[in-house]
Amino acid sequence: MFDAFIQYLQFEKRCSEHTVTAYQTDLTQFQDYFEFKSISDLGDLTSLGLRSWVVHLIDSGLTNRTVNRKIATLRTLFRWMRKEGIVKANPMAKIHGPKNEKRLPVFAKESELDSNKLAEMYNNDFDGLRDELMVELFYQTGMRLNELMNLKEIDVNEQYIKVLGKRNKERLIPISSGLFLQIQEYISQKRKIVGESKFLIVLKNGNKLYPTFVYRKINAYLSQATSLDKKSPHVLRHTFATHMLNRGSGLETLKDLLGHANLAATQIYTHNSFAQLTAIYSQAHPRGH
Repeated sequence: MFDAFIQYLQFEKRCSEHTVTAYQTDLTQFQDYFEFKSISDLGDLTSLGLRSWVVHLIDSGLTNRTVNRKIATLRTLFRWMRKEGIVKANPMAKIHGPKNEKRLPVFAKESELDSNKLAEMYNNDFDGLRDELMVELFYQTGMRLNELMNLKEIDVNEQYIKVLGKRNKERLIPISSGLFLQIQEYISQKRKIVGESKFLIVLKNGNKLYPTFVYRKINAYLSQATSLDKKSPHVLRHTFATHMLNRGSGLETLKDLLGHANLAATQIYTHNSFAQLTAIYSQAHPRGH
């Protein structure tokens, strides 16, 4: 049954590979717990039994955010089961998760991502050229990891990059002339060393990127350039958003660039920009000092 549910996520909901993997992990842990409790039929589960599972997750030391993600997985599963006629009622309807902790996005300072400073970190070969482009794409466009891995050469022109976001929603992200020239130089080198490839960013053997590789590369470069504890592709996405707001971007514009479904997801970056507003206030208001 879980296999059919995963196929539903892949082909009907069109979830990303990363999302599907997260669902699979959650379902495996959920199945292990209830097999331990000698419950084999999901139709026998009650709200009381599911509450015991939530308590088990919290007692295991998981963050509230992780617990809520696992609850969301179960909600989606039981909605699908009810739609398919596998169960008559949804026992998750009465389940409420713990309140999420308020967590502000982590971002790098503008000075830490100075282009001249970063240029010193890259090797003078194909790997260095590719790695530099990966960092710049994350920082200059705010795209997600999965979006970068699936970028194709035909998605790029001198004015914008076409990105395929969550649920196959397309968006156009403007790019600078400098970034476009950087992409063209990289493509030229890629064709000499790797050959033809429909994907824009690839491994040296021509294979498609995979998440662990990108995480490892970005972590290594951010470790050299910043003092951040968290160093991931998403940190560069947060950095893009924060720096845009700090330099005057409106929330609606930023929402479209990031591919958010609504403004609520974008508004979290206004907290990070408060320090910038305070600095401007101190300089601009006669009594701001």
